[in-house]
Amino acid sequence: MDHDILIRRLKTSYGLSGMVLQWFQAYLVGRSQCVRTGLSASLLTLIVCGVPQGSVLGPILFLLYTADLILLIQGHGLCPHLYTDDTHIYGFFRPSASLELQNTITNCVDDVARWMRSNRLQLNTAKTEILWSTTGRHSHQLPQLPLRVSTDEVTPASVIRDLGISTPTSR
Repeated sequence: MDHDILIRRLKTSYGLSGMVLQWFQAYLVGRSQCVRTGLSASLLTLIVCGVPQGSVLGPILFLLYTADLILLIQGHGLCPHLYTDDTHIYGFFRPSASLELQNTITNCVDDVARWMRSNRLQLNTAKTEILWSTTGRHSHQLPQLPLRVSTDEVTPASVIRDLGISTPTSR
């Protein structure tokens, strides 16, 4: 999380000002860190992104930082599910309209990638998975071609892992 973007968002999106905003600025801005191993240490480096590791405020600030992402996804008529730094996008459709949903998801993911770049976050296409799910009777209508995600292509999978749990499709 970029400190300047977070402070600006706390002010404009959540209406924080005065002493409360100053408290967040004091908490985030001006921190530095170094790496130590044995008796050696690197030079101090000013930290402009992130929150103190293990802090109670970290998860809350991340939610506030990424809240606009929910509205962006919903604006495409899709459903978001965010948990920590994982974002799931899903939608429902008739099997005959799968190509339309595929195009909607592609456009949505393009907008999500743009939003992430403008907020100094990174979309990890290597961890992106697509799962089409339907009854066995309609499985032949599901898209088999890869979906474009940013500049990469992601092939639909028959099983994906979500927080360590395998989720099979009903193909």
